[in-house]
Amino acid sequence: MIHTSKLLKNFAYILACLTLALGLLSLSPNPVEGASNKIPRTHGPATKVRMQLQTGEISGTIIISNSARTLDVVQDRKTVVRYKIGIGREGFTWTGTAVVGRKAEWPTWRPPAEMRARQPGLPETVVPGPHNPLGARALYLFQNGKDTLYRIHGTNDASSVGGGVTSGCFRLSNSDVLDLYANIPTGTKVIVRN
Repeated sequence: MIHTSKLLKNFAYILACLTLALGLLSLSPNPVEGASNKIPRTHGPATKVRMQLQTGEISGTIIISNSARTLDVVQDRKTVVRYKIGIGREGFTWTGTAVVGRKAEWPTWRPPAEMRARQPGLPETVVPGPHNPLGARALYLFQNGKDTLYRIHGTNDASSVGGGVTSGCFRLSNSDVLDLYANIPTGTKVIVRN
């Protein structure tokens, strides 16, 4: 009887702690301006399709089209895997050739100083989680061994995929970036076109 009473007290204490913690989480402020306070319950839609397209590029190359808002991974001479992406908003699109210089799972986001100057409310660092704009995975684009500060990354706001909303990065749903990340090694060539 005493043992059962002690277990019930411990259970009640643990339940109270969990309830308090969940309540505090729902009160936490959103650190990213414009992000939804709603915590995503899914990784968003999977948009991956395999299609016929001759690119002239070698297998494994990534080709991004800002105008079509697509990211293609070359499979062979006649086939690509295509994902729907979000791109840079007006005045922030980027084109060029780079390589995937680094990859990160559940990355920490550190907005560049220039971005924080444009948006003074941005923090210096956003830890992984539901309000981190890099989502589940990030591929860091490098040129000549230097970080370009452009990324191919996921998002916790799947509704933004397909839009022109970033500061130049390329945004996929978390479902799509998880798939892409698993199949792209560092050193992969990335071609970004208008």
